[in-house]
Amino acid sequence: MKRKKNELTKKYVREIKSTDVWSVFRILADFVKGFDDLGELGPTVTIFGSARLKEDNYYYQKAQQLASMLGERGFNIMTGGGPGIMEAANRGAKEHEEVESIGLNIDLPFEQIANKYTTKELRFDYFFSRKVMLVKYSMAYVIFPGGYGTLDELFEALTLVQTRKVTGVKIFIVGEDFYKPLLEFIDTKLVVNGMIDKEDLEMIKMTDDLEAVVNEIEVSLLNQIDALKHVGLDDTQYYKSLLDFSKEKNIER
Repeated sequence: MKRKKNELTKKYVREIKSTDVWSVFRILADFVKGFDDLGELGPTVTIFGSARLKEDNYYYQKAQQLASMLGERGFNIMTGGGPGIMEAANRGAKEHEEVESIGLNIDLPFEQIANKYTTKELRFDYFFSRKVMLVKYSMAYVIFPGGYGTLDELFEALTLVQTRKVTGVKIFIVGEDFYKPLLEFIDTKLVVNGMIDKEDLEMIKMTDDLEAVVNEIEVSLLNQIDALKHVGLDDTQYYKSLLDFSKEKNIER
């Protein structure tokens, strides 16, 4: 096992440091694969969280419950496709045959073993192309407790919303006890020192009330529709899928 990890690590270092122009085609292949397979998904929520939590963990169980609640309302669930919170979310989504349980996996020297609860699985060579797909086709992001990777995904999502690279998207944090110190740091250090604006902190909705998360995501669907129309994307298949979904589910403000 150790030898395999070492070999994989060498492989990643070679790929990252290499100047081989052929790697560009692998990057393009990642994007083409994502665009082809995810472009017509319809309403989708991406759930992030630790790969290391087991099924007896409180947050694993909450992630499974939330994904099941969203799946029951007709929302597809997307994760990084691995174990832990990702497995829990895919597991909850798979309880509902009418929705997709999507896993966007990546080869890593450790941890990232594909979970068995996906109905659609894509495998990526590069982190950055995978991260694009995790946020590009989602109308809400839910962040559960996690490590460096989860925090990276949280701040990536916040940056995209802050800079208006994505609009009409909601960011939820589940795990008040876990994340409260982080939000206090953001408020007392970043806001106070003028590094972000007060309204930037308000982009985050932190709550452990799963029903409230589901209800807000459902309503935010209309904001996503408005945002797409505002930028002239009302002729796309994605826009039409969201509009049809809102009418089918009788979602109103």
